[in-house]
Amino acid sequence: MLALGCDHGGYGLMQEVKAHLDKRGIEYRDFGTYSAESTDYPIYAKKVCTAITEGECEFGILICGTGIGMSMTANKFKGIRAAVCSDCFSAQATRSHNNANVLCMGERTVGPGLALLITDTFLDTPFSEEERHKRRIAMIED
Repeated sequence: MLALGCDHGGYGLMQEVKAHLDKRGIEYRDFGTYSAESTDYPIYAKKVCTAITEGECEFGILICGTGIGMSMTANKFKGIRAAVCSDCFSAQATRSHNNANVLCMGERTVGPGLALLITDTFLDTPFSEEERHKRRIAMIED
């Protein structure tokens, strides 16, 4: 299960992502926000990360204006490896090398067409399982 969260700055792009996930048949839980009315991004980052750390969801997608605030909040949670991605190479590399479990994007920095490609790349790329990457992830977790 995928956990989704956004603030007002990411609300429009999240609607595009949800429609795309629906077309792909990917299950998700939407933790809000549910409108474009101004709100605080940490509320939704915390909900998504808690769902992941408690085992309710495996991965998450967080969207705000830039993706930066969401990633800063998400990375405060033990076991969360969140990455802001604005291109497919970064999405592939962060999954393959960092075993990232949260994708962060910015509605004001990434258009919907690219955002959907980034989402697919992130979700479809497995972790490499290479020892050097496992070692580095362990170093992050310590």
